[in-house]
Amino acid sequence: MSYPNQNPYGPPQGQQPQQPQYGYPQQPQPPSPYGPYPGGGGMPGMQPQYPMVMPGGVKAARVLLFVLSGLNLIGLVLAVAGLGGVSKASHEASSYDGETNLDALNLGKGLLIAVIVVIVIFTATAITLALQFANGGGGVRVGTIVFGVANIMLSLFTFPIGLVHTILGVLVLVFVAKDEGNAWFNRPRY
Repeated sequence: MSYPNQNPYGPPQGQQPQQPQYGYPQQPQPPSPYGPYPGGGGMPGMQPQYPMVMPGGVKAARVLLFVLSGLNLIGLVLAVAGLGGVSKASHEASSYDGETNLDALNLGKGLLIAVIVVIVIFTATAITLALQFANGGGGVRVGTIVFGVANIMLSLFTFPIGLVHTILGVLVLVFVAKDEGNAWFNRPRY
């Protein structure tokens, strides 16, 4: 006569354990209405829900930000050269003409200084945002969207010359605002 297994630590070597069939049979679980757990760690073979490499549209937006900053640097050089020319003209005009021409030249100098400050701010912002694309979060995305809108608005004031800035600003805005841009900037960082 054979007694049940007296070993509390498992079945003897070479024997398969018998699992008792208690309760109801196992049923497949319906999917959760709230989606997968955001902490990750999905089942093997499942696709990750966040991109692991920068999507093409986000890369294009990053390149366009660098292109915009390069164009701004060209504009900066031209504005500084214009400021030098206006400053030289104001020195020459002060010795020959009256106050009316001098006031117009001083207004021109002030306007060029304001343009230079705006160009420097936009160039530094574009470079900073482009450099943060690899590791930045939602704040970089929002900052890029705000930069794109401000770039479009400012370039509309200089329409014939600013047409390139308008087009590049729209493209940056579209590429970053797409779903793949949202997934990239909202991915978990470790």
